[in-house]
Amino acid sequence: MSQPGILWWQKYGTTAQMAQAAVALLGFVAILFQINEIRDGNRAASARQAFLGYTDLAFKNPKFAAPDFEKIKAGDRDQRVQYESFVSYFLYACEEATAAFADRREWSASCDYDLRPHLPFLCEKSTAEPTYLATYSTNTQQWVKTSMKTSSVTPPDCRPGKT
Repeated sequence: MSQPGILWWQKYGTTAQMAQAAVALLGFVAILFQINEIRDGNRAASARQAFLGYTDLAFKNPKFAAPDFEKIKAGDRDQRVQYESFVSYFLYACEEATAAFADRREWSASCDYDLRPHLPFLCEKSTAEPTYLATYSTNTQQWVKTSMKTSSVTPPDCRPGKT
């Protein structure tokens, strides 16, 4: 039956210790889950903030949001630099949004829509400076290149073709 020398409370003490260890392990797993959720929430908030910043910038600079690229090219250096910064901020905002909301197609659709008017600039820029797009993630580089191909924006003229 029972072994001599082991009292009933010793047997239950061991079971209690095992239960305590199991509860501690579950608590540790719950903490890891919480940390992951917090990280995802922070990434989503950061992406929303970046995209909101881009939207505000587009609202304040409609000449860059819906650009006349030939006019910008013919303009002064400051205007060209401002436009390049605008496009860089846009690409960064889209990079953040699509990474944070990979499962939500509306973010990609919004970025696709806003990218089209900037394709001639990106085509010329990446032709003149091949390392320009390398400053962005591989996904963003692929997205821009695919969009240029889909819209038939190719060097040397870098103008949208008929699709």
